[in-house]
Amino acid sequence: MTFDFDTPINRKGTGCIKFDRRPELDPFWVADMDFASAPEILEGIHRRVDHGIFGYAQAHEGLNEAVLEYLERRIGVKTPLAHVVHLGGLVPALSLATRAFCQRGEAVMTCTPVYPPFLNVHKDAGAELITVDHTFEDGRWTFDWAAMERAVTPQTKVFLLCNPQNPLGRVFSRYELEKLAIFCEENDLILVSDEIHCDLVLDEAATPHISALTFPEEFQKRTITLLAPSKTWNIAGLGYAFAVIPDDSVRRRFNAAKGHTLTEISALSYHAAEAAYRHGEPWRQQLIAYLRQNRDTLVDFIRDRCPGLIIHPGEATYLAWIDARALGHDNPALFFEKNAGLFLSDGAFFQWPGWIRFNFGCPRARMLEGLEKIAAVL
Repeated sequence: MTFDFDTPINRKGTGCIKFDRRPELDPFWVADMDFASAPEILEGIHRRVDHGIFGYAQAHEGLNEAVLEYLERRIGVKTPLAHVVHLGGLVPALSLATRAFCQRGEAVMTCTPVYPPFLNVHKDAGAELITVDHTFEDGRWTFDWAAMERAVTPQTKVFLLCNPQNPLGRVFSRYELEKLAIFCEENDLILVSDEIHCDLVLDEAATPHISALTFPEEFQKRTITLLAPSKTWNIAGLGYAFAVIPDDSVRRRFNAAKGHTLTEISALSYHAAEAAYRHGEPWRQQLIAYLRQNRDTLVDFIRDRCPGLIIHPGEATYLAWIDARALGHDNPALFFEKNAGLFLSDGAFFQWPGWIRFNFGCPRARMLEGLEKIAAVL
């Protein structure tokens, strides 16, 4: 079956934040795509709707099987079901991890630029935040190991990792990740690895995703791996994710931090996730091919038509990270809002002002319309 990623779908007036938060602007900001979800996901939801009763739900046998099969097929690990913690989203999981392992006066560490909740969940624990910028070396973004060693303190308890990295689009190598695991071991840090974009690697042969679940066994006692079908299959609004926590003590502390702060996961969310993991691979493969061509088209356009903008091609996600500092505007996202009618993500929210993030997870013609608006004002 061939899936259609080119036909536009009108999303205005549907209550989606992407189009309805600022309806007067052309949106290329928040990380959801303008593609309908895989037909098998829609069928799975329809089957559950036809049952007609939506009481309190729990993860059913089909979902549990699908998650464990996915972990073995895609990541290459056989995981006991007891290690899996079902969640209503990854941002609550980041908060849970911070609250579970940090107290007031202690610290959370991460590397920037990074998805904005990484920069705020420490507040839920009354903890401090330590950030270290990623550095660009040999044509790729990587960790600034010396700066990390200088910044970490005895009060630091948690390291938040985004891999694949949002917004940089970097897929970190095994060498980098195991060096990070050693850094966490030496500094007694819990490593929280957010891998929500792991199924959106644009060339898996060149840059395979290395999950924290594949780290050597000695590191598993301090690792929490977070996963979800939401970004890949465009079902973020259904609110389902899961953590894999091999260590019993770490898992108990993580679960204990929930308290009464999390909402129930809906029955539709469980069934959508099951359908994605069981039947969504053909759709995902075609999506990746489409996004890869979108990325290449976008990179060529920026380099050829947009003086003052610099871009390094991302290895994953549908999010382009663009250096606009040479334009001389304090807030380039606001500049493009006022002059081109575009809604872009402001780099300041990722702790890198002067940059913008552009979402190319949309029909190619629509992406080009947005890029033409950028070129026109430059």
